Amino acid sequence: MSSSAEQNRDSLASGVVIDCYSIIKLIGSGGFSLIYLAEDEDSLDHVVIKEYLPKKLAVRDSSGEVQISGDAQRDAFHNGRKLFYQEAKALAMLRHPNIVNVRTFFLANNTAYLVMDYEHGKNLGSYVKKRNGGLSTTFLLTVFPAVLDALNLIHSEGHLHLDIKPSNIHLRPGGNPLLLDFGAVHQFATTRSRQSSQVVTPGFAPVEQYYSSGYVGPWSDVYAIGATMRSCIEGKPPPSAIERHAKDSMKPIASLYKKQYPAFLLEVIDWAMEVDPLLRPQNAGIMLDALTQQQGRPENNQQPKLETADNLFTENNQK
Repeated sequence: MSSSAEQNRDSLASGVVIDCYSIIKLIGSGGFSLIYLAEDEDSLDHVVIKEYLPKKLAVRDSSGEVQISGDAQRDAFHNGRKLFYQEAKALAMLRHPNIVNVRTFFLANNTAYLVMDYEHGKNLGSYVKKRNGGLSTTFLLTVFPAVLDALNLIHSEGHLHLDIKPSNIHLRPGGNPLLLDFGAVHQFATTRSRQSSQVVTPGFAPVEQYYSSGYVGPWSDVYAIGATMRSCIEGKPPPSAIERHAKDSMKPIASLYKKQYPAFLLEVIDWAMEVDPLLRPQNAGIMLDALTQQQGRPENNQQPKLETADNLFTENNQK
């Protein structure tokens, strides 16, 4: 995004202090937030600050306060800010070496802020684009088991990420990954109807994320991990899940790259990217085991039995 376009988003100016953080510069933006590099005035550490500022709902006035665009946007803005704050709180409680560390979160300027550690490194999305895919087996088996382990913790705490893609994985020196951008984190066992503000990324989001009635769960994040791994090999996003749901013409990666990568690795990617959620690994832990134990896809798709809503419904009706 160009600097002039960024200025139209009313970003905080360099030198502005919020709480005890001095803004250095804007480093990113999305549909619902602006992201800054800043300095902690007490410790002089560099930090990353995420500010809730949905571009369709609010603007910043000359005093720095965030103002809702109009009465029609009021409820959506307040609900979104409440979610942003709840998600910040949830993320702050997750401690894992491959999950970005949240220092604090607070309300100011009529909006909400999330303060995270600043980490040196590069973005996986940029790296894939620069290399045009073709990332090595060693690279994939360094980065993705660590990301899956982080995701397994998120799932075990009853949360979903729901926006995993290459640009939300940060590579620290040595390829040590960090899972970023938990703006979409939600409690699971829910439908999409309460998550209307969620942005779906074509190619990485599974089919159930496109529909308000879609039953999202850990299996939804698993699809996105598979799609991210496939993009590391092919250098481009896979076809959208909506296209695949209508007519799946995407060739299995296990047949396309069998000479370049081990079979177990390619099988796990194809397994994770099944259009039907019931055919995928049902959580990050199952996918992690298949990768680290080099098992590939189990025969007949057998997996450990999970307490899914469908299982519970059936069991309750039998009692």
